[in-house]
Amino acid sequence: MSSSTEASWKRTHSCGDLRVEDDGITVVLNGWVANRRDHGGIFFIDLRDRYGITQVTVDPEFGGGDTGVLDLAGALKAEDVVSVRGVVRLREASQINPNRATGAIEVFAEAIEVLARAQTPPFEILDQNEPSQDLRMKYRFLDIRRRPMLEALELRSRMLHAMREKLIELDFVDVETPILTKATPEGARDYLVPSRLQHGSFYALPQSPQIFKQILMVAGVDRYFQIARCFRDEDLRADRQPEFTQLDLEMSFVTEEDVFDVFEAVIVHAFQKCLGVTIERPFPRLLHADAMSRYGSDKPDLRFGLELVDVAEVAAKTGFRVFTGALDSGGIVKAIRVPDGGKLTRKQIDGFSDVAQEYGGKGIAWVKCDADGGFVGPVAKFLAGDVGSELVAATSAEPGDLLLFAADREPVVHRVLGEMRNHLARLLELTDPKEFRFAWVREFPLFEWSEDRQRFEPSHHPFTAPADWDVDFAADPGSVKSQAYDLVLNGWELGSGSIRIHRQDVQQRLFEFLGLGEEEVQRKFGFLLQALSYGAPPHGGFAMGLDRVLALVLGRPGIREVIAFPKTASATCLMTDAPSIVSQEQLDELGLVVRRSEDQAGAQ
Repeated sequence: MSSSTEASWKRTHSCGDLRVEDDGITVVLNGWVANRRDHGGIFFIDLRDRYGITQVTVDPEFGGGDTGVLDLAGALKAEDVVSVRGVVRLREASQINPNRATGAIEVFAEAIEVLARAQTPPFEILDQNEPSQDLRMKYRFLDIRRRPMLEALELRSRMLHAMREKLIELDFVDVETPILTKATPEGARDYLVPSRLQHGSFYALPQSPQIFKQILMVAGVDRYFQIARCFRDEDLRADRQPEFTQLDLEMSFVTEEDVFDVFEAVIVHAFQKCLGVTIERPFPRLLHADAMSRYGSDKPDLRFGLELVDVAEVAAKTGFRVFTGALDSGGIVKAIRVPDGGKLTRKQIDGFSDVAQEYGGKGIAWVKCDADGGFVGPVAKFLAGDVGSELVAATSAEPGDLLLFAADREPVVHRVLGEMRNHLARLLELTDPKEFRFAWVREFPLFEWSEDRQRFEPSHHPFTAPADWDVDFAADPGSVKSQAYDLVLNGWELGSGSIRIHRQDVQQRLFEFLGLGEEEVQRKFGFLLQALSYGAPPHGGFAMGLDRVLALVLGRPGIREVIAFPKTASATCLMTDAPSIVSQEQLDELGLVVRRSEDQAGAQ
């Protein structure tokens, strides 16, 4: 082993660089031992770094026998960090590895230096190896060595750069907003940070930069953006984390279409530059009501059809109690036509009722369309004669198709058939993960009914502009439309935005409708309202979850797969054991008294 000086181990190339044109040159490679094979005294070492893998050959007939290189190679273990000096040689044609960028060459080692020894890892560091998620998160420093994780982080970096590049080109200003801020109601719980200097007072980590970016518009910045860290203390799932990253922007003197145009330009540029994928503009625009009616979802996957069809008029004539009972109660009846769905087995079809019940439905009614223009299945006897002909006309059904029905209250029918639509797409393999179908869903309801609080609350946030600035909020709250919009991709909501209320009279009327008194309004939003009183331009913006975009692009099951150090479903970090108990001294400094369980007290 040579002495550990910079001159001895300073690399000349990465493990992904070398090609046939490098034949004969002397190189120094640094990396981790991915694999070592002993072929009767000749060692083959796969040396790995972020850029790739190069095969290193240790052959006693090639200058290494007298220097101890052979003995050193024989003692190497997986994940040891080494430096190799050697000569590049072409492999014989029969030994070329076509699955590796460096597969046509190998490096014959003249010297090897061990830079760091490694313990035996808890799992093999292989690209195709998929240890349990908990194990991967606990040993994230090992998991990131795997190519799928490295690819995710590299693409993340390139995408962020491309988006930033386009926004700078469009004259946006990158402005950082505070991480320690004031708690405001935005739909999820805040993460609170106690103040050491003002005992009993707390900062909040921002759920979004919403208020600050509006203030920047009042301040005349005109076009703001930020790669923003956001924090929400909410129940977690595949597409949620307690801390996440979003591309956030705000613009002055704009309409919805101006916001759409800018964000589409950013998306198209990033996808073309980073993925080589051309995205057509403009993206489809869907009214929220139409998206729900046609797809049963406000985040529809547009890569396939299977649209919902209103069959209430025909259903009313069937005499089938499930249909007529729902209609008599003010509900609806809708159907999905599944082309060639008649080939599905009875077991598969019976399983659809389980899907319906999972999402609040009572079940799924169905019939198959036969070659004679009739029907086969549990509902077939109710579809004789003209009723059956009308159903065929309403659904455009053809022989061999399957018709699925849901009858219930409108929200239940849409939820059930919307989820059924996605279930069918998976079952019938109707989607291509490399196809990207964006769409804007606009004109959301301004308010939604809260069953918990038994009152109407903002669907988005209380600064969202109504579609009609002069609307009477109290007349029919459920029908009031907003200038709010979502961007969806392949059945996922990527982000939300809106045109904001810049008129004080409208903002005041909205607060009054929500039952917010003057004192509460000033306490929660006083500084924003003060800013708006000094001349606020019409403005609007948008924020997109970058983690969700990356997960979709890479075909990953959730955003944990594209975040370097994610949290578990219980919001813990298995690698660092956060959150953790702090000392009594720290609590005293903050003026806090903590009630702990017996287990926590014993662990302190």
